[in-house]
Amino acid sequence: MPLTLMKATLPQPAHTHAPERFAGFQQQHELAGVRFTWAQVVFCGVLVFCLTPWASAPLALALGLLVAQTSGNPFVAKTRLATARLLQYSVIGLGFGMNATVAAQAGREGLAFAVASIIGTLVLGFFVGRALGLGRTVTHLISCGTAICGGSAIAAVGPVMKAKEEELSVALGTVFILNAIALFAFPPIGHLLNLTQHQFGLWCAIAIHDTSSVVGAATAYGDAALQTATTVKLARALWIIPVALGTAVLFKQKDVKVKIPYFILGFIGAMLLNTYVPALHEAGQWVVKLAKIGLTVTLFFIGAGLSGKLLKAVGPRPFVLGVVLWLLISTVSLYVIQHTV
Repeated sequence: MPLTLMKATLPQPAHTHAPERFAGFQQQHELAGVRFTWAQVVFCGVLVFCLTPWASAPLALALGLLVAQTSGNPFVAKTRLATARLLQYSVIGLGFGMNATVAAQAGREGLAFAVASIIGTLVLGFFVGRALGLGRTVTHLISCGTAICGGSAIAAVGPVMKAKEEELSVALGTVFILNAIALFAFPPIGHLLNLTQHQFGLWCAIAIHDTSSVVGAATAYGDAALQTATTVKLARALWIIPVALGTAVLFKQKDVKVKIPYFILGFIGAMLLNTYVPALHEAGQWVVKLAKIGLTVTLFFIGAGLSGKLLKAVGPRPFVLGVVLWLLISTVSLYVIQHTV
């Protein structure tokens, strides 16, 4: 089973055909020889706002969702491509603001949580999926997405088990919807429960699916939470490899390629440079600022890709499976973190 490199993958549902409610936004206009639609004007206006200091990760996601449901995303193909790349570069850039020693300690502390939560989620997902009458493939995809790192895990495991496109879409849609909810809900809950920065960072890394939403929620909580959350989440993402190999055995697949998230190596390299090359500290702070802006734009792109069509396509039973697994991992990990960390 050969290993290949994998880019960070996020669910990017899109409008294949513009719904009637978008018709007014799609009409062509011309000004000074430049053709444009109001959908393009709205999208670009919000994008520019996301580059300003007034924008935040949760606000960018909310604005993206608003654009998706009102004027629509006029740059579907471009934002799909940009989302994956921008998330990679942003995560690598965040490494220039982190200390390798502190990160290693956080990674060791999160190891036990990772092993227990991944195994527990996969086992529970199997039984809940059977109880709901879901297919084996969809059940495993949603379970892997919840257990490891959302869209990236689904994108890595899907080809291994030869999942169909509609099965991938349902799994990606389910975990992505829960990602959006978590990004808004977790910071207020953390403050309500008086979680420390370290506790909140651990909780985010374990209980939120995708790296983008983990980093977004942790950024809203504080810099220390961001360092813990990013390190633990990326260490957790490496479990894609053994889980994908195990999936190939479980589903009796041969001659499959297992992809790995190579951008994690860039994050580690940036973190080592920041720790052991003091001359880079000043420049590193600017890189971190740019990385946070990149993350904000990434979340706007993600929100702009969440169409009403996707919400309908997910269906109740896969969503119930996703919610049950997410609530379990969220509540159990929160209890353990509060009483042991």
